[in-house]
Amino acid sequence: MTRENKELIVNDLTQEFKGAGAIIVCDYKGMKVQDLESVRNFARESGAKVRVVKNTLSKIAMKNAEIEEVEILNNNILVWGEDQISACKVADKAANDYENKFIIKSGLIEGKVADLSTINAMAKLPSRDELIGMLLSVWTAPARNMVTGLDNLKVKLEESA
Repeated sequence: MTRENKELIVNDLTQEFKGAGAIIVCDYKGMKVQDLESVRNFARESGAKVRVVKNTLSKIAMKNAEIEEVEILNNNILVWGEDQISACKVADKAANDYENKFIIKSGLIEGKVADLSTINAMAKLPSRDELIGMLLSVWTAPARNMVTGLDNLKVKLEESA
């Protein structure tokens, strides 16, 4: 890899990391290419990104993005996204699907180092779209209840007439 390629990768990662809500560092040793592709596809569907990056390049990008550095050793694959929950969900699903091969090491949430328990807890939260759906359901409940009540009243009045 030439110096220019390394600089392009670092610049690209720096921009990505500046806008990332979460960056998860995982080990992928022993995974097949097809398995990695399925993780990448799930990440793409979830709005997250997955990339294998050299440790030194990822450290430089994190330093340039002015976020805390996490310990990066051995083989690593990075999962990140603008939404903290989506990145955590991708990493958690991959860790569950590929036990003993895809292992969550550590991560950054909002630029601060997060431990494994925090990442797992974030993965269990509902996504943004699910939260919006819940909120809309709560907002429409009074109108739905009123319509149901009026319909029941109409049926009752028709039966008594």
